[in-house]
Amino acid sequence: MREIRTDAADAPPARRRRKDGEARREAILDAGLAVFSSLGLHGASVEGIAERAGLSKTNLLYYFPSKEELYVAVLRRVLAVWLDPLQSLDADSEPAEAFRGYIRAKLTLSRDAPQASRLFCLEIVQGAPLLRPELEGPLRALVEAKAAIIRGWSAEGRIGPHDPHHLIFSIWAITQHYADFAVQVDAVSGCGLDDPDFFERTVASTQGLILAGLGLR
Repeated sequence: MREIRTDAADAPPARRRRKDGEARREAILDAGLAVFSSLGLHGASVEGIAERAGLSKTNLLYYFPSKEELYVAVLRRVLAVWLDPLQSLDADSEPAEAFRGYIRAKLTLSRDAPQASRLFCLEIVQGAPLLRPELEGPLRALVEAKAAIIRGWSAEGRIGPHDPHHLIFSIWAITQHYADFAVQVDAVSGCGLDDPDFFERTVASTQGLILAGLGLR
């Protein structure tokens, strides 16, 4: 009987081209994140990003016609990843467990994807000239939806009264500090989130701080 092969080499040409294109696009986005988070939009060059991605400048511009379009695409991917943990907060969750899980997820991102946080911070500090539509659209809608859940928990007496926007802002500020100011954290404490013991202590401390403010254990 003839052996049936199912590897990529036997895939239809159109499918192979699509997969190759997706892989190149992701490589460009990864390279863009690394370069933009270090040099910013104006300091980065298309040539430098293309070189880091292992592609020619012409090839890169086929996927992203300008440096600005690539920058916005990188920021959108960063925002999607960074906000994903917030999606898990739902009305049926037990508040203490929901906040514990959210804080751990945010600190895990600060540990595993610090470049993403730094790039996002850099864009915000500059006034978010290219990302503001995303902030006023998808981000605002998500935060409002979760704020309504937090208000519901407060109205039911499941958590202490607290402005939901400031609560979310506080969690963002604390958790992302360990990515955006990693050098300072290391200089003061002698270690960072890549140290497993320090990571767990950071998670426990942040969870305790936020939960205590909400009257939770």
